[in-house]
Amino acid sequence: MLLSHYLGLLENSEKQLSDAFEYVSRKHKDEPDIEQICQKLSAWSREHHGKVMSFCQKYSEQQSSEPDKLKRDLFAEKRSGSLTLLRDLHDLWLLAQEVQLCWIVIRQAALGLRDEELKATHEFCNARTKRQSDWLLGRIKQAAPQTLLVAEQ
Repeated sequence: MLLSHYLGLLENSEKQLSDAFEYVSRKHKDEPDIEQICQKLSAWSREHHGKVMSFCQKYSEQQSSEPDKLKRDLFAEKRSGSLTLLRDLHDLWLLAQEVQLCWIVIRQAALGLRDEELKATHEFCNARTKRQSDWLLGRIKQAAPQTLLVAEQ
C-alpha cells in the first residue's frame, strides 16, 4: 500500500505551509492584517500536521519527503519593494494548493479503506485549507491593483 507515501507528502506540505505562513507573518508585520491572520493560519496548519502524524504512524511504511524544498524554492529570492507582499502571498497560495490536492488524494484513499477517522480528519482539515486558500486569493486580489498599477519599482 502506498498511502504512507501520500501521508508523508501531506505531513511535509502542512509543515512547510505552517512555516511559510510564519515567515510571511514576520516579514510583513507592517501590513495590518497579515501578521495576525498568517499566525492564525499557521496554527491551523500546525494542528493539521499533528493530525496527519497519527495516520503516518498508523499506515507507516515508507513515507515521502518529496516537497522538502518547496517552501525554500518558492521563497528563495530575496524580495524587496512593493512587489514583495504580492509575490509572498502568491507563493503561500501555491503551497496551500499543494496541501489541498494532497487532502483530496487522501480522501479518496480514506473512502477506499472505509477509514471513518481519516475521512473525518479530511473533512475538518480540508475545509480549513480551503479557507486558507480563499483568504489568500482574496488578499492577492486586494493587493494586486495597488501593487501593479500604482506602486513604484
